[in-house]
Amino acid sequence: MSTSITTSIPEIDSVVDRLCDSQSLQKVWCQTPSTASMPQLSQLTEIMQRLRAIIFPGYFGASVSVRSVRYHLAANLDSVYRLLRDQIQCGFAFAEAIDQKKANDMVLRERAEACTFALMEQLPEIRDLLALDAQAGYEGDPAATSPGETIFCYPSMYTMFHHRIAHVLYSLKVPLIPRIISEMAHAHTGIDIHPGATIGPSFFIDHGTGVVIGETSIVGSNCRLYQGVTLGALSFPKNADGSLTKGIARHPVLGNHVTVYAGATILGRVTIGDNSVIGGNVWVTTDVPPGARIIQGKQ
Repeated sequence: MSTSITTSIPEIDSVVDRLCDSQSLQKVWCQTPSTASMPQLSQLTEIMQRLRAIIFPGYFGASVSVRSVRYHLAANLDSVYRLLRDQIQCGFAFAEAIDQKKANDMVLRERAEACTFALMEQLPEIRDLLALDAQAGYEGDPAATSPGETIFCYPSMYTMFHHRIAHVLYSLKVPLIPRIISEMAHAHTGIDIHPGATIGPSFFIDHGTGVVIGETSIVGSNCRLYQGVTLGALSFPKNADGSLTKGIARHPVLGNHVTVYAGATILGRVTIGDNSVIGGNVWVTTDVPPGARIIQGKQ
């Protein structure tokens, strides 16, 4: 029995034939080598909602009392384990398809379980970092009335919650999933932080729209950025065949207690020394010594 499907409209049949052409399909078709599907945004959204309720009980999700907090956390963690394990497995299957490898489902499942447990083990430390970020937001913004307000309302906290989770998964070499989690925050806040970026404690982005932090950026403790700041690459080295060299350190390093004001652009593997201030709308491509004040016309 033929499995081909035709319509009653010749013009549509012609388009279907062209879209099914093997040369066209091979350019865009991801065929996973297992029964796993592509990662699902709806599932990852639920995972992040449950993790947010775990990290900040009482702020998100159901009301929590002292008596119920243990049940609340355990129930959410159980769901996170099952959902995240499956999504990480989908991420590994995607990477296998791209690299044309053929690990079986059991191997992918075991790797996914190990990464899921590794993330869950770090949740207390992630909570501690986010609590410091919330305090930094409160102390750094005169409009903030409490650290709780920054947790519930501020785009910096929304983004850093996603980033702290995504960065752990990135460090565990989980493919695809960390980038999706980061892009969820990017779409919501306009703040674009690659999951590979290393960001120290007590970090705050005031306002935030248009901030870009590249993959190999390193940001020290007690740093503050304003809207429109870019920590980017100055150039992109190429291999002998002309392709871009992947994985090299190409983004800035910010020391501790650094403030970067709105619209500033810092490019390349330059170091901004401790206690430095980078003024608004400046362009920095060289190292800045500790304690420096860089403003327009005086770099």
